Amino acid sequence: MTRDDLIALTPDVLAALSNRGLVKRATKEVDAGERPMLTEDADGAVCAAYPDGVTVTLPGGGGLAAGICSCPAPGVCRHLLAVVLTYQRTHAAAPDREAAPGRDAAPGREDAEADGEPWRWSPGDVTDEELAAAIGAPALTAARRRLRRGYAAVVHRPDAADPVPRVELPTGTVRFLVPRQIGYARGDAADDGGEAIALAVWACRTADREQPDRPEAQVRVGGTATVAEHPALDAAVALAADVLLTGAAHLGSGVDARLAAVRRDLDAAGLRWPLLAVDDLTGQLEAYAARGARYRPETLADLLAELPARRRAVVNAGATPPERVLGTHEPAETPLRRVRLTGLGARVRESSGEVGVDVVLAHPAAVSVLVLHRAYPAGDDGPPTGHELAGRRVTGATLGALATGNVVSESAVRSAAHRLRIAAGRLAHTTVTPGAGEWSGLPPGLLTRDPDALAAELAGRPPRLLRPRTAAESVRVLALGEVRAIGYAAGEQRLHATVTGADGGTATITATHHAAAPGALDALAAALDGTHGPPRYVSGTVRRGADGLVVEPLAVVADAVVVPDLAPGVGDGRLAGAVDARPDPVAAALGAASALLAQAAHTGLRHLPAGFPERLRATAAGLAAVGLDRCGAAVAGLAGALGADPGEPAVRAWVDAWIRLSVTAESR
Repeated sequence: MTRDDLIALTPDVLAALSNRGLVKRATKEVDAGERPMLTEDADGAVCAAYPDGVTVTLPGGGGLAAGICSCPAPGVCRHLLAVVLTYQRTHAAAPDREAAPGRDAAPGREDAEADGEPWRWSPGDVTDEELAAAIGAPALTAARRRLRRGYAAVVHRPDAADPVPRVELPTGTVRFLVPRQIGYARGDAADDGGEAIALAVWACRTADREQPDRPEAQVRVGGTATVAEHPALDAAVALAADVLLTGAAHLGSGVDARLAAVRRDLDAAGLRWPLLAVDDLTGQLEAYAARGARYRPETLADLLAELPARRRAVVNAGATPPERVLGTHEPAETPLRRVRLTGLGARVRESSGEVGVDVVLAHPAAVSVLVLHRAYPAGDDGPPTGHELAGRRVTGATLGALATGNVVSESAVRSAAHRLRIAAGRLAHTTVTPGAGEWSGLPPGLLTRDPDALAAELAGRPPRLLRPRTAAESVRVLALGEVRAIGYAAGEQRLHATVTGADGGTATITATHHAAAPGALDALAAALDGTHGPPRYVSGTVRRGADGLVVEPLAVVADAVVVPDLAPGVGDGRLAGAVDARPDPVAAALGAASALLAQAAHTGLRHLPAGFPERLRATAAGLAAVGLDRCGAAVAGLAGALGADPGEPAVRAWVDAWIRLSVTAESR
């Protein structure tokens, strides 16, 4: 390893290559003077000797993983980490680095590094020769085969807040931990074999060429984009149209075989997001047939609009690559390499005679969130509460420990929808240690300190109907400044708090009472009012509201991590304060229009009562009255398209209206 290599290994990089606990232990030992004796060979190798006889060699030109230690610990051990830390403490700051031989750096990058901005670099500068040396010729050959077929990627460029470039690929996320050192690139998939690193480098090259100024670039790399012919998707869209015309209330069992065929064909075509939409559509229709509580007309309507919306997006391809809209080549499941996760809380909900628990865990290495789902049936005494379920065990740990702790697993499997599965087996190994809510080390893509900046980021996302269908995609952690007010709306059984971010900006924390978590509101109020110490962080699902960022909380960190949905209590606490329930005529008009369109999908466009077009026109007038002229025109267009025997024009008009309402509601 070169001097620059060792100096570049920051504590965050070392933690990514080992784990944060080992880094803390090694740092403590080095700070206490327990340092090895270092020597450097002529070939650049760093050798170290400890008083107890342990020896370490870091060969020149190799990464930290190539280090050799005589201790029995596998992988990157504390002795290797201590050698790096000792080297850094005994050498002056590294001189300005030069570009690697044969590489043309992008204009201004060297100047930026000289000015103290080493994060301004691009993995796209890495040559194929350097790739071959780092990952091996077989992996590079496999990557070139994938390149010929083409793939989509999202390139996240580094900045001062997050200096690590990363690339989201269909098979996982690759991070480039050390500037200009490809040997420190890390993918989160267990079996990528280096292929993903090459794909990520090529994605960065494409982004540098096509979208040089975007901090986040969605690109298509290699292959030939052929979006006109997707027979499996066309069949799914035709199925959705028939369900819309017939209505859930009038469908017979004959649709089951057609649903199964569409799902099979979408799976065979690798169209993951439409497949998941059809899976959910099947679940809604089954729930209605069984008179289950999981059925909701609004959910059915959303699914019936999503499939044609995705089809339209790929036909009229814009800035978003079609593969991102369709989930093309997304594997159903991806085994992960040794993964470290941080519990961000849990959500508990009752439905159809069972209680579902979603444990939400941050995956910092991939800057993403995973969800571990468990469902429990109601017993003779009724459904269990979240607090009762907190003690249930999964993979050797309780749900409560998973929701607040630190998880290290060598057997984690991630689905395309970012559902987490811990594989069972004799060799599988998963450990869970208590967490104290030390969330300051989460990457900026998960942790925000300014809710106003996060709201602006959310505004730049594609519409929900076109985004990847990943669980908990909107979960974030907000570092808190202060809690300004807490109120309770008794009629809605809703707790409402106004907070500030650590770096300014305001947000609203809102939670509604649910029978499966009776003590949640009391626990949330106590966590926010300082009963458990000043609140420092809140995790939750975030969205834009009329007054800024809205957070539906999963956990609050004060002196400890409080997960409201798993908290004890029966909901008999006195919640002080009142919420100023100001009327929102725009939200009311959008809600009324969406409910009416959902009723049309439930009943079926061919079975609507004679007066339904007039109800649509009245609703359109209500939308126009609050300034939503285009939404009103779309709803009025549906009224005019129904006719005596609605067909394809009516379906198109209904989809137009639903998309317009959905995007408008999301953009507020």
